[in-house]
Amino acid sequence: MRDRVATSSGLVLRRWKVEDAGAVMTAFADPLMRGQSIEPVDSVQAAERWLVARDEQWAADSSYSFAVVGGGGLVLGQVCVGPVDRRHATGWVSHWTTAAARGQGVASGACRAVARWAFDDVGLFRLELGHRVNNPASCGVACAAGFAVEGQQRQKLEYDGVRFDVELHARLATDAEPDSS
Repeated sequence: MRDRVATSSGLVLRRWKVEDAGAVMTAFADPLMRGQSIEPVDSVQAAERWLVARDEQWAADSSYSFAVVGGGGLVLGQVCVGPVDRRHATGWVSHWTTAAARGQGVASGACRAVARWAFDDVGLFRLELGHRVNNPASCGVACAAGFAVEGQQRQKLEYDGVRFDVELHARLATDAEPDSS
């Protein structure tokens, strides 16, 4: 199974490395990212624990996280497939980008590439991706990456005591490849 994938837009998806701790810590310092991890990622040690967890999930064949890297090796975000359900050949796609990379097509390009990788390398058939209904940017990412809208999951997520509806998107291995423009 490949642990490095090139995208059509020149980005590279690669496994996380311990040397990425600073980039992870910086990304999670963004107010939009703070609630996106079970444990706060607010120190180098916390970032290293976050990275170790990604490596352990990969080794357990349960989840596959990639650093999304631009020119010069700059970490622009993450894309992940997990948890993986081998019985049903399904997985959940999640993504985030650094503040500087938002709005540049990084997330949609990474999601397109990781979907193709999950179908071809991991043997999955169905991938799901969800976003809070009050997040139109993530909806745009899902649609641009070829994930069709399937419906709404009521009050699925909770952040700071507030429940949010989630719009569910999915992409099948048999779906046409999305336009990468």
